[in-house]
Amino acid sequence: MTEDIFSVETTYFADVILPVPIPRMFTYRVPRHFVADIKIGARVIVQFGRNRVVTAVVGKIHTKPPEKYQAKYILELLDTDPLITEAQLWLFEWIAEYYMCCIGEVMNVAVPSGLKVSSQSRMQLNPDFDHPELLEEKEIEFIEILKVHNSLTYDDAIKFIGEKNINPLIKSLISKHAIIMYEEVKEKYKPKVAKKIRLKRGYEGSEEVLNLIDSLTKSPKQQTIILEYLRYVPINELAEKNNLGIDKSALKQGEISDSALSTLIEKGILEQFEVIVSRFGDDTPEEPLKITLTDAQQAASDDIIQNFAEKDIVLLHGITGSGKTEIYIDLIQKVLDGGSQVLYLLPEIALTTQIVVRLKRVFGDKMGVYHSKFSDNERVEVWRGIVDGRYQFVVGVRSAIFLPMDNLGLVIIDEEHETSYKQFDPAPRYHARDVGIMLGLKQGAKILLGSATPSIESYYQAKTGRYGLVTLNQRFGEAQLPDIQLVDLKAERKAKNMKNDFSSILFNQIHQNLQNKEQTIIFQNRRGYSPYLNCQECSWVSECQQCAVSLTFHLQSKELRCHYCGHKEEVPKVCPVCGSGKIRTIGFGTEKLEDDLKIMFPTARTQRMDLDTTRTKNAYQNIISEFEQGGTDILVGTQMISKGLDFDQVSLVGIFDADRMIHFPDFRASERAFQMLTQVSGRAGRRAKKGLVMIQTNNTQQSLLQKVVTNDYIGYYNDEILEREGYMYPPFARIISITIKHEEEEKAEKAAHWLANKLLEKLGKARVLGPEKALIERIRNKFLFDILIKLEKDKLNIKAAKSFLREKIDELHQTKEHKDVDVVVDVDAV
Repeated sequence: MTEDIFSVETTYFADVILPVPIPRMFTYRVPRHFVADIKIGARVIVQFGRNRVVTAVVGKIHTKPPEKYQAKYILELLDTDPLITEAQLWLFEWIAEYYMCCIGEVMNVAVPSGLKVSSQSRMQLNPDFDHPELLEEKEIEFIEILKVHNSLTYDDAIKFIGEKNINPLIKSLISKHAIIMYEEVKEKYKPKVAKKIRLKRGYEGSEEVLNLIDSLTKSPKQQTIILEYLRYVPINELAEKNNLGIDKSALKQGEISDSALSTLIEKGILEQFEVIVSRFGDDTPEEPLKITLTDAQQAASDDIIQNFAEKDIVLLHGITGSGKTEIYIDLIQKVLDGGSQVLYLLPEIALTTQIVVRLKRVFGDKMGVYHSKFSDNERVEVWRGIVDGRYQFVVGVRSAIFLPMDNLGLVIIDEEHETSYKQFDPAPRYHARDVGIMLGLKQGAKILLGSATPSIESYYQAKTGRYGLVTLNQRFGEAQLPDIQLVDLKAERKAKNMKNDFSSILFNQIHQNLQNKEQTIIFQNRRGYSPYLNCQECSWVSECQQCAVSLTFHLQSKELRCHYCGHKEEVPKVCPVCGSGKIRTIGFGTEKLEDDLKIMFPTARTQRMDLDTTRTKNAYQNIISEFEQGGTDILVGTQMISKGLDFDQVSLVGIFDADRMIHFPDFRASERAFQMLTQVSGRAGRRAKKGLVMIQTNNTQQSLLQKVVTNDYIGYYNDEILEREGYMYPPFARIISITIKHEEEEKAEKAAHWLANKLLEKLGKARVLGPEKALIERIRNKFLFDILIKLEKDKLNIKAAKSFLREKIDELHQTKEHKDVDVVVDVDAV
């Protein structure tokens, strides 16, 4: 905001987005000294409530004071150049409206916590206090502590006083005006600083530095440091490079004396200084990798560009291993050469890890990477890098859609069918694929969706002509699709051929694979050792006390764990009900399969990749790198190993529990099962040798499995789309799931019926299903009831229906009986 537009005599107000779940912006008064600099999209610090200080984002600037309350002043302006673009603000509002949440909830998820301000109550002496006679002994002791430390946080005061409840003491000192409480605000983001060393001016000439070395003959440790420095900055390059210095850490890699280094700095021979550096280092190769497309890939790329001439959105249906990534790279390069930005979304950090290495070799430091395993400061650095123009191309997981890109030319959404793109908790419960499409359309960008197993909705849009459709049916190079074999578990059990949970057929093939020095992937979409413990005497089952689910047994940590609320407890030595010691594990997860494999194949190098083994920042990368380099023979994993990973030496994939995936009580279960089985199968035989996939099942005649064996996506789609149309499910209707929660089951059920009846009055029985008990009827000590709403796309005003739904939920909360129930709305639930 500039002086020629705004008069400093006029009183200005700013409507700001607060990071709290309230359905509107709040108005604050702009202090006169901020008027010239404040802009829409800038961050400000404001007081919200009595004692809370928060970071807000300016959404609007005007001269109209609020009618219902006295506007407080903005406390601090954090940005003179906005960190939130107008395109982002539009997106925040669209997400809040479409997904039926508050704009503050969107802002809270979108903006990295490193860009928010933390507030912490502190206390200090009141400089005007001059009545020490009013103080009691303990108060005098505390005042003396404050004199030493100038100020203390609440937690610090507890430590110094040695009591947990210090409220009476603090309250008394405040009432006597002896101390002042205040909010210390500080920005969380701190740039990374590198400490460097260089020769002081006066020693930069060849003669001067040689004289210096001679003068240090009697101080050999100091002389060694100067000689070590000259190894990095040679004498003939001193004048040119000395000013840049070298990293202090590099200088200290040898046997360098800390005290000698300190002495040289004190003498004024060396000087230490600091520079701000990137957290991502400079690992760009000297010669970037050049991508050459095969004839099939080139034809697909040309076809995509041709489709983009008429359509904004194109679906690339390419079988597993067809080389979709190379096509993406070709298109990204063209867009970057044209001066526009590119956003490349991936569903999983595991997938990001492998693809980033490849992309870095092509795009180097033009590319930013953004995902949840990054620290706050790393995410802020990428954010600022986009604002500053350093990154024109970003690859990331779903949260990357919130980055401040305002010149997009292309949005790529790889593995677009993945449910990982959907945010479940907390709000906003957005789908990154759909938000990415809206973001691209708003900025006039082209959107490319890619998958070997497209979602039913996306393929329908392509078949009906709204999206362009490009098909790639040929694997890259000499690779062929794997042979897929269904293993009959009933027959194996009848013949007593099972080895633990492995059929003899799969066991023998793993053994053969190890002898051939080839790699194996074992897929089981359930982590932990065993789904539950069971007493053989009284049939007791280990269950969570807060959720209506069994506790999963984890062998490595020797605990029972709830995968819904996180509750943990020790494994009982005897049955807690009957006292019997006959407790056994039932079923199997990835941890048990890993354990069994280590026993059956003791010389094999077996590794596991699931949520439990990938909690640390670099765990994904380490596991994948070790497998890529041949350091692992057998990799056991959950769905994270199914998503686009590319390994040269994998010739065998074994799949467990296919039946459980297919028969899950959900209208999308068969779609997810087909996608998962096809994607996991696609990890086998990605180079010259043909791979083998073995799917263990109790019913080898299932239609879905037969289509997986023949890689018949079209046949599967044709069957599924008829069923969806008959029952009015997506893509023919929008689904809104409503979950009502309360600690008392009766209250939750009554509230659910009240809301369902109100919705039925206007929407009718065909559109309102339920309420029913949720599939998991109790989580975190709250009972859950579900209502499912189906809204036909062609016959109904969806926006008006959402407005009606919001109105009825507000009405529910205004009733005395139901005001304390929680209502969770999930638009386009998956």
